[in-house]
Amino acid sequence: MKAILGRKVGMTQVFATDGTSTPVTVVEVLPNIVLQKRTLEKDGYEAVQLGYEDKKEKNANKPELGHVKKANTAPKRFIREVKGDEMNAYEVGSEVKVDIFKVGELVDVTGFNKGKGFQGSIKRHGYSKGPMGHGSGYHRGIGSIASNGRCNNRVHPGTKMPGHMGHEKTTVLNLQVVKVMPEKNAILIKGAIPGPNRGLITIRSAVKFTKHVPAVKELVKYNSSAE
Repeated sequence: MKAILGRKVGMTQVFATDGTSTPVTVVEVLPNIVLQKRTLEKDGYEAVQLGYEDKKEKNANKPELGHVKKANTAPKRFIREVKGDEMNAYEVGSEVKVDIFKVGELVDVTGFNKGKGFQGSIKRHGYSKGPMGHGSGYHRGIGSIASNGRCNNRVHPGTKMPGHMGHEKTTVLNLQVVKVMPEKNAILIKGAIPGPNRGLITIRSAVKFTKHVPAVKELVKYNSSAE
């Protein structure tokens, strides 16, 4: 399995030579730098630590500077660990580029979905509204949170109530790579992926087997200035 970090840019569509259009998400994937390798002997598991997107040295503390010095690179804004046999072949300081994925390949995309702020129970959990007429003083309230039975002396953990909605880690499985553009550090993925524009995402090889994988149609070639 292989994986890489990137930023969601937004959605658009591409056209095939037969005239059909495909909705795609554009993902900016700058070269990822391998900052550290986890080994079974030392750490108890195998993984590769990737750094994405440079930040100014004045914004990094001494531990961060010392950590990236081993890889001979600039401080990174995002650091994540990924697992996979193919990733273990990379050494500290090497670059992982977007061309590790091929057109037609299935991938899983992980990111944090859009935050909705503090929301009531109707929007957050799909509760029904109260009576809207005849003098009712109850419309969008949460209603009773009492429980019956032996443990009715408290509100149980996990009770659905108003609160922070969204900004949860989400993974969309078996999305297809439509186009890989190493010269532009970008990749086009069919369909929608979680998160807002400019949100950090992780692209990895698909982990669930899929029988029917449609072939990617040949896309219309545009001039380099128009892409």
